[in-house]
Amino acid sequence: MKKIFGELNITWKRLIIFSILIGIYTGIMALLPCTTDTSFADIAITFEWWVLFGTLIIINSKSPKESALKCFVFFLISQPLVYLVQVPFNPYGWGIFRYYPDWFRWTLLTIPMGFIGNYLRKDKWWGLFILMPVIVFVGYHYAQFLKETLSFFPNHLLSTIFCATSIILYSLYIFKNKKLKYICLVFSILVLIGMSIIALKSGNNYYNTTVLVSGGETGIEFDDTYTVKLKDEKYGKLFIVYENNIECYIVNAEFKKTGDTEFTIISPDGVEYVYKIKIERSSYKIERIN
Repeated sequence: MKKIFGELNITWKRLIIFSILIGIYTGIMALLPCTTDTSFADIAITFEWWVLFGTLIIINSKSPKESALKCFVFFLISQPLVYLVQVPFNPYGWGIFRYYPDWFRWTLLTIPMGFIGNYLRKDKWWGLFILMPVIVFVGYHYAQFLKETLSFFPNHLLSTIFCATSIILYSLYIFKNKKLKYICLVFSILVLIGMSIIALKSGNNYYNTTVLVSGGETGIEFDDTYTVKLKDEKYGKLFIVYENNIECYIVNAEFKKTGDTEFTIISPDGVEYVYKIKIERSSYKIERIN
């Protein structure tokens, strides 16, 4: 591990090759249906992996100037490739690059961040003020993933573990001075404890959606005199409301768990319409039983 944090020989050739490979890999992870709402797709959405890549480039560069330039080039190559890989398969085509400007701003910021970050190699006390914001930033991601994992287990479990592990690794291996190492480690543990408490106290995440529309594909006409219920309420709740925008009654859902269950719409005279439903993190599939 010590070799990774300070003894890697990241030549320009190796940097460019890795930039290309990681850009292609990230684009593929964003495309594959099987990775949707999993830790494998998080690299295309959130920052935790990119913080690690940037940190490794910074800590293995010989000077602030080299660090800034290599960070900039790494992101300048990898990020556009993430979108380029998706162009042939995305409905927006080349229009998917409308999401790139935000990443380009971050790419520009890697120049000052890479320059300043390289001073961690000095192993001085003020290096704590460079690393601590990074730990808090990754800690924020940890809290978000933990909340998702607790709400829709095991979604994002690997990302939760990765964030916690990387925070500890930064504390243990960036500083060589034992005093700085211990101070940073205590700080990291406090961040993880604090973020865990925040995630636990903020409650579960929910997925809100419309399940049925009165008179829609199902052919069932219903209004607020009907009732609707899930067979297993651990998955969330359903309720019938009137949607003014379409001037129609709908069945709305607030899902808090993924899995397979059933729901029933009951008319005022007791007629029941039963459906199977497969609940996923951001989608669902229903099938009428009777």
